[in-house]
Amino acid sequence: MAYSALHFRSILFVIDFAHAGSYQLQYVAMNQVCGDVILIHYLPFSVLLLVVLALPPLPGSAQALTNNPARQPLDAVATIAATLEPMRKVMYKTVGGQRLYLHVFDPAGLAPADKRPCFLVIHGGGWMGGEPRRMYPFAAHFAKLGMVGISLQYRIVTSKADVTVFDCVKDGRSAVRYLRQHAAELGIDPDKIIVSGASAGGHLAVGTALFDNVDDDSDDLKISCAPNALVLFYPVIDTSKDGYGNVKIGKRWQELSPLHHVRPGVPPTIIFHGSGDTTTPFAGVQAFRDVMLKAGNRIELVVNEGGQHGYLMYDRSLYEETLHKTEIFLTSIGLLESSAPGSN
Repeated sequence: MAYSALHFRSILFVIDFAHAGSYQLQYVAMNQVCGDVILIHYLPFSVLLLVVLALPPLPGSAQALTNNPARQPLDAVATIAATLEPMRKVMYKTVGGQRLYLHVFDPAGLAPADKRPCFLVIHGGGWMGGEPRRMYPFAAHFAKLGMVGISLQYRIVTSKADVTVFDCVKDGRSAVRYLRQHAAELGIDPDKIIVSGASAGGHLAVGTALFDNVDDDSDDLKISCAPNALVLFYPVIDTSKDGYGNVKIGKRWQELSPLHHVRPGVPPTIIFHGSGDTTTPFAGVQAFRDVMLKAGNRIELVVNEGGQHGYLMYDRSLYEETLHKTEIFLTSIGLLESSAPGSN
């Protein structure tokens, strides 16, 4: 599928050139907080032109995001992220001429012989945007608790580079395999790897546990990419037409739908989600919790009543509450020592 984009009064339009040259215009809103691209609907060009002429500029729109950073105040988590830098960047994969890196936050006093738990976190962006910096505060926080904190870079979906959502999933799985293969040099316990992610990054996180046949040809499949726990923030969990990502993934959507791949043995999971989320619909997360419980898996769903997509990134107190509840969860399953500074 080929795309051409233009900005018009703070609204991004994408012309879809699929289907034998027929033109359809997709109205896309850019969510500033989580970086997601939200497909609203198809409309004829003439109708959309009339609509856009009548609309005021959207706050946090694509134009504002790309053309005038001064207009957009940073949200709570982005404000923290702007002050942070990783201790090092470790290349975990080269694919299609692109080098992909782990942005690493080491805990104080890390020694070569250490076997520390690892907190790997993956940014969102609808698989089409975002960057590792978005999740630096999460990686840095858990590094302060004695873990090796890592924010992941992965390929972004683009028709020009022929990158699909399947490739994003492959990168997440490759990263966990790299951590296990190089655990000794990274100071990581290969049996204490937590994978976390927000929105589309949450999808990639859970994909390390569920999408068994979606692997890069260069991966050593003898090394497991299943994490020891999952921490998911408002994740893409259902890629059917009732969820998110159906159009982006296409006919093979069910291969990448976590809701449709649950089985016994999924790692302990905690999900933070707003009941008012219409981007990654709350109903999908509820259904995921139900099938996880039915399969005998441990899952906790922390609901923010009325919370919209990305709610915990706006508010410093909600962000800190999320971290605290994550600490309690990880302590309960033996992946965080209760004596760690700030835990519990």
